[in-house]
Amino acid sequence: QVQLVESGGGLVQPGGSLRLSCTTPQFALDSWAIGWFRQAPGKEREGVSCSPTIDGRTYDADSVKGRFTVVRDSARNTMWLLMNDLKPEDTGLYFCAATDVPTARCLLTAEYKYWGQGTLVTVSS
Repeated sequence: QVQLVESGGGLVQPGGSLRLSCTTPQFALDSWAIGWFRQAPGKEREGVSCSPTIDGRTYDADSVKGRFTVVRDSARNTMWLLMNDLKPEDTGLYFCAATDVPTARCLLTAEYKYWGQGTLVTVSS
């Protein structure tokens, strides 16, 4: 059973920043496509930011462009989601996901095999 573990969620004021992390003891994330997703209450899970390979390309949803970015940290076998200028509409449960199947559509939930349990982000004053 592949285990992905997220951390870093919490309560932050609008305009603030958070850094989420995702790691696994079971395989090297460098060789896998990775992504961050979120799910707000009553809404479907949506892709936020992803990295299909280690070549440095990343993709972000329009709603977070210029504010969020996904970063691979090979030394720590961790992927980060750096979130700046947070807004109330960014509130939700954030999940990391990984797959060893190459994909060109890394913002789609259906592309991923393995998921973390989620970490809650609340943006509120």
